[in-house]
Amino acid sequence: MFRRIGALAALVASFAIACAGFAAAAAAPAAAETLWLCNPRFASNPCLSSEQATVALGNGATFLQPAQPASNPPVDCFYVYPTVSSEPFQNATVTIGPEEEAIAVAQASRFSQVCKVYAPIYPQLTIPAIQGEVAGASVTEGAIIAYLGVVSAFEEYLTKYNEGRGIVLIGHSQGAAMLEQLIREQIEPYPWLRKRLVSAIILGGNVIVPEGKPAGGTFKDVPACASVLQTGCVLAYSSFLETPPEHALFGRPESSVLGLGSGAAGVEDPQVLCVNPTLLVQNGSEGALFPYYPTTPFPGKLGPVVQVPKAPTPWVTTPGEYSAQCRHEDGASWLNLKFVGPPGDPRERIKETLGEFWGTHLVDVNVALGNLVPLVGMQSLLYELGGGSL
Repeated sequence: MFRRIGALAALVASFAIACAGFAAAAAAPAAAETLWLCNPRFASNPCLSSEQATVALGNGATFLQPAQPASNPPVDCFYVYPTVSSEPFQNATVTIGPEEEAIAVAQASRFSQVCKVYAPIYPQLTIPAIQGEVAGASVTEGAIIAYLGVVSAFEEYLTKYNEGRGIVLIGHSQGAAMLEQLIREQIEPYPWLRKRLVSAIILGGNVIVPEGKPAGGTFKDVPACASVLQTGCVLAYSSFLETPPEHALFGRPESSVLGLGSGAAGVEDPQVLCVNPTLLVQNGSEGALFPYYPTTPFPGKLGPVVQVPKAPTPWVTTPGEYSAQCRHEDGASWLNLKFVGPPGDPRERIKETLGEFWGTHLVDVNVALGNLVPLVGMQSLLYELGGGSL
C-alpha cells in the first residue's frame, strides 16, 4: 500500500508543488474564512489537551510527569499537519475530523508549553487520492488546492492574530511541503516578515542545501540552524534506523519526493539538510533523544501502522532509549536513530512500519518532541531578548 503512495508522491515531487507558486499568482475567487483546528482564542482546541506523561525507564520503572500549556508564551507557532485524511476525495473537506484532532494532539499540542499554537484545517491531498483510489483525482491539482488553502490561512493568521509576534513554523511530510513553498513565496521575499521568523521546524520534507552550506537550495535566505542560540533559521531532518536505501523517499537528493522541497536542480553538490535537534551546537556528534508518544490509538487509514504505547496517561516518554546523530554517507543525509537502552530494556523498539524506503517517517516529530519543545522555548526567549518583534 505505502509503496504505491511513494510512487504517486513522485508526481507531487516533480510537478505539483512546483506548480503551486504559479497557481498562487493566478486570479482566484476570494478565500473563505479559515476553520481553525487549533487557535488559542477558541474554547475547543486539541492543542491545549492534557500533557501529563508517564516516564518509562529502561529498567522498567515508571513515574508521572506533569506539564501544562504556558499561560502567555512570547511567540506563536503556525503548524501544518501531514497527510492524515482518509476521506474518499481528491482533497479533504474543510472540516475537523478525528484524524486532524489526533495529529494535532500528537505533533503540535506539546508546543503549547512555549508558544501559542495556530493550526488551520486545509484541503490537503488525502491518502485515498495519493493511493490512486479516487477516480479522476489529480495529485497535481490537489497539491495546488492544498497549498492555496495554507496560504489563505497564513494570510488570515497574519491579519487577525499575529499582532507583530515572532513566528515558529512547524510542519511534517505534506505539511512540510506546504511550509517550504510558503517560506519561499510568502516570507523570504519580504524582510519585514522574515524578521518575525523565529525558526522553521520542517521534518520529513527533504530540504536541499549545497553540500556543507547552510542555504542556497530549497531556501535562498533562511539558513540551517547551527545552534540553539540562532533564530531565523530552519531545523530539518528525516529519521532512519540505518542508511537510507538507494531508492529511499527521504534523505537522498535524488529522491522521488523532491517536490517536498525546491529540488536539487541547479544546486551544486546537493545534499538533504540534517539538523540534529539533540545538540546545542551542530558539531556532528551524537545526542540523547527525549521522545513523547500519545497513548491513544490513531484513527483512520494510518491507524494500523502507528505504534501506540500503553500507559494510564495521555503520553509516554522513554528517555535513554534512543540517541540521534546526523549521518552523511553513501550520498544520503539523515538523522540516525540508535537504540542505547540497557540490557533487558522492556520498552518497545521503533519500527519502520511503512517499509525501508520510508524509514521511521511516522515518528520524525514524536521521537524528538522533548528536544524540539525546549529548543523552541530557547529560540523564543532569544528572539524576544533580541528585540525581533515589530
